[in-house]
Amino acid sequence: MDQWYRTLLPKELETAKVSVRSRNANLCIICRGGRNLCGKLSCPIEMKAKAYIKNLNVINTTEFIGSSPPSVFVGRYGYPFVSVGPMVPPFSGNTEIMDMPEDWLDKSVETLVNYRYSLVRGSTRLPIDSVRKGGRIVDALQELSMGTCAAETEIEFLKRPAERISFDDNSQPFGPSAPLKKFDIASVKVDQKIEKAYYDRDLLSSDAVYSLYGSGLQVSRLQRAFSMGIFGVQKNRKMVPTRWSITAVDSILSQRIMDEIKEFETIDKYQVYTFSQQSNTFAAILMPKKWSYEWMEAWFPGTFWNIDSSRAAVMGDSEGWHGRKTYPDIGGCYYSTRLGVAEHLKNMRRQATALIVREIMPEFPLPLGVWFVRENIRSMFKTRPVELEDLKSCLEYLKNYLVVPASKWLEKSALLRDAYFQRRMDDYFRRSELL
Repeated sequence: MDQWYRTLLPKELETAKVSVRSRNANLCIICRGGRNLCGKLSCPIEMKAKAYIKNLNVINTTEFIGSSPPSVFVGRYGYPFVSVGPMVPPFSGNTEIMDMPEDWLDKSVETLVNYRYSLVRGSTRLPIDSVRKGGRIVDALQELSMGTCAAETEIEFLKRPAERISFDDNSQPFGPSAPLKKFDIASVKVDQKIEKAYYDRDLLSSDAVYSLYGSGLQVSRLQRAFSMGIFGVQKNRKMVPTRWSITAVDSILSQRIMDEIKEFETIDKYQVYTFSQQSNTFAAILMPKKWSYEWMEAWFPGTFWNIDSSRAAVMGDSEGWHGRKTYPDIGGCYYSTRLGVAEHLKNMRRQATALIVREIMPEFPLPLGVWFVRENIRSMFKTRPVELEDLKSCLEYLKNYLVVPASKWLEKSALLRDAYFQRRMDDYFRRSELL
């Protein structure tokens, strides 16, 4: 494996330590990226290698100047001591799109991989509570995390980012990184609303996030600031690993909106929504009942979380009126989807029981992050729904769009089984009225 993929790399990297991992290793040796034997539309490892090579002029040096989108990254390994640093591309100009997931849905996977591999990450290890004391690097990173547009940045590493290279077919694309030696920002245009929340040392982080969201700030910008400890009571402020901050903001916002929509009347009829993107199919059934919610995924054989099975792997998590207190097994997509559902119901000024499902086909080349689910759910709810009279009609209708049979969804879904088989008091009252 390593020897074949070394042929994709130029001579300048012949001394680098190259690591290549694939769950389809035997097929990769035969395919060599050109025959798509794994069933994917394009080879994920080859995409990453090509994006890496595009930035060879920078990853083979120890210093450069570029415009950060703005972007920062906080790692989670070693917590509560974490790696933190700026993410900077090897060029100057308007780079905001490179860290703005809200504008990515119409981009190809190749384009997104190139965005991520263009961002070179500097890292230094700090305790999570260092944001309370400040310091040159911490202050600069916090300022960067509050930025509204690309910021000119000078960055210097202790060693070349290209000294160790790792490619695989089962992870989100992340660019090269190296230990940070020096980091300077020429100019940052800070968002005044976020800055005001930063200087409010008594404002709870959840209140700050929801207030800023209500003022129109993108979720991704709130997640970036949240990760750098911008919000919250001063004595409690800390850096939050980027991966956790994404889920935290999705959870905070969706919970706040859920509390609002529970005051609304339920929808009048069953509604079905469908949407397809990048070998993924999304579908939603909104039922005229009080708030409850379930998110389900079906990973088909050959996808990166279902390599060896001969059938689709279906799983999901749900919550009732009172929510849930444990982290869902299905991961952060649960909360990103819940946010999309809650936003839609708030716009309608209605509440409902919501079942959302996703089918992932083998052609989908690699995981892109929970933003992909959030933005697809938002787009799905912008489409016109089909209104039906009962749940059975909804399941019949979805046979035209979903590959997994309705019986399988019923078997795995707690919400569906409850809605489909359990009689309600209203049913008995309705029957007595007819007698």
